[in-house]
Amino acid sequence: MIECSAIGPLEMTVDGEEPPADLMWRKNTALAVYLARTPGGKRTRDHLIGLLWADSPDEKARHSLRESLRVIRRCAGKDAVVTDSNSVQLLPGAIALDLNQLEDLELRGAWREATDLIRGELLEGFAVPDASNFENWLTAERLACRNRSVSILVRAAEEAIAAGDLYDANGWSARALTLDAGSDAAAQAGMKGLALNGNRAAAMQVFEGLASHLEEFGTAPQQDTLDLAERVRQGRQWRRAAPAATKSLLETRRAPLIGRDREMRLVAECWNACRSEPRASAVLVEGDPGTGKTRLAEELLERAKLDGAVTVAVRAVAADAGEPWSGAVGIAEGGLLDGSGVSATDPRAVAALAAVSERWADRFPSVKPSAGAGTLGQAMRDALRAVAGEQPVVVFIDDAHLVDADSLLAVQSALEKLSDLPILVWLNTVTGRPCVLVDELRSRIGRGLAGVSVKLSALGYDEVRALCKWANPDARDEHVDRLARRIEVDSGGLPLLAVELLHAVAAGLELRESQASWPQPLRTLDHTLPADLPDAAVGAIRVGFRKLSADAQKVLQVAAIAGGRVDADRLARGSGVSGDALLVALDELEWDRWLAADHRGYSFVARIVRDVVLRDMVTAGQRERVSRVLRLG
Repeated sequence: MIECSAIGPLEMTVDGEEPPADLMWRKNTALAVYLARTPGGKRTRDHLIGLLWADSPDEKARHSLRESLRVIRRCAGKDAVVTDSNSVQLLPGAIALDLNQLEDLELRGAWREATDLIRGELLEGFAVPDASNFENWLTAERLACRNRSVSILVRAAEEAIAAGDLYDANGWSARALTLDAGSDAAAQAGMKGLALNGNRAAAMQVFEGLASHLEEFGTAPQQDTLDLAERVRQGRQWRRAAPAATKSLLETRRAPLIGRDREMRLVAECWNACRSEPRASAVLVEGDPGTGKTRLAEELLERAKLDGAVTVAVRAVAADAGEPWSGAVGIAEGGLLDGSGVSATDPRAVAALAAVSERWADRFPSVKPSAGAGTLGQAMRDALRAVAGEQPVVVFIDDAHLVDADSLLAVQSALEKLSDLPILVWLNTVTGRPCVLVDELRSRIGRGLAGVSVKLSALGYDEVRALCKWANPDARDEHVDRLARRIEVDSGGLPLLAVELLHAVAAGLELRESQASWPQPLRTLDHTLPADLPDAAVGAIRVGFRKLSADAQKVLQVAAIAGGRVDADRLARGSGVSGDALLVALDELEWDRWLAADHRGYSFVARIVRDVVLRDMVTAGQRERVSRVLRLG
């Protein structure tokens, strides 16, 4: 059998071996590829002669065709080609052509598998100069193959983005732009992947490259590409401290969402349905601390922003449960004021919100605040209605089990009464933390309420190994296997600790055999004390702390001493870091996933990390001094 890889520079084998020289003669190769691409593999002799030997005398041309068919028979099998006086037919399976395989994979929607076949232009660098009819056919086939390849690469990139695999997504979109620098779809996929990976400048370079290329042809990017570019331009610019000299993957980007692709696809599908139908929907994510619930939500929030949505983030702490309506006010303040439709909010709702929120009072100075204008739950719902009437809205509530009951009831009411609007409410909750209202909401998903409920568990060995391979792409398999076994044991399969351990190993931490298994039965990261963690996990947190900039270390120490949610002003007072230096430090801590933020302040992503910092990175005297400053402030 002849195997032919034609999408890129031509490569041929015969039964797995190097092809004979005569098969590689240009017209023999051209005939083999042409017959393999012909539906049914059948053509008349006159057609094939006109294709490749039109300028030769008739008898010579027929002899050349017979010789070419003889070579193909010898390589593909004596029964591979059937001929008669008028026609030639290549039987199925005689020549395995990658372009045919690419089409089959495209029909099945196997985008990622299909990308492996795309190595460049069809028959790159190949030509038969004295066969103009073949050259015309090849030109048309190249254009169709290029369009198909770009489409497949873009679909693969979009699928990878939906699953949180930004590394592959960015690679595939870049390959698509290499094939077609004027593809709006490829540029959009590239811009999204880079922006989601925190590289907004590179995303804008992709847009500028597209615009420059199209300008040469007197055209411009499509409107949806222009809209996306504007959203990327307006997106958050992360201010980071100068990177260390190390240029490993761990230093240059966040870890991929390994082991969470299924969940990411589910919530992405829910979001797409929410905004396209439209319909109010709920996403409920449950898991132990450290399993990546917040990270998963943040990925969707960033995508929603690129899709033109208004995003609202509220992160509850223990004190919120005892403050009636604190969750509803947090939602109203957490991003709704950024919506273009907020000015259409019912005046009574504005008055009620302005009575409890300086932000709403400042935004609507002509409206007199009135606590008696209506319940805060109804006011929040009216604000959601106004904003969602203009653009989709995503409301993210982290640690929803800590939100006050009045606000949770108001959220449920909003989902019921605004069911025909593109509003997605995402609630994260911790396994083993019962909350009747959250459980009621979960029970309604799929029964009158659109949405999805997922539970995150610890990573298994294969997923931990994939993380280790990401962190050590050039390492031998046996090294990755050993590292994965140690990381799985010392992290308990929790992504937060696994990534921290990989950072520490890259910085020189040596992993040793643990004295005991972890986590202990019925104990989670939420119930764990620093002394319960494996030494390697504690050591990894210490290494990560020391790799932070000096300002970020000071700010993190203050956050650990203060506990709960701490606003930027208190962090500045306690640390002595202020102005732009404070913003850089906070961005560093948030990007590296030490702290999570909403409009009210910052809190630790995981309590156990805060406990380790407080125990091992803060002296007793420092704790007393900072506590005094915070109290006096």
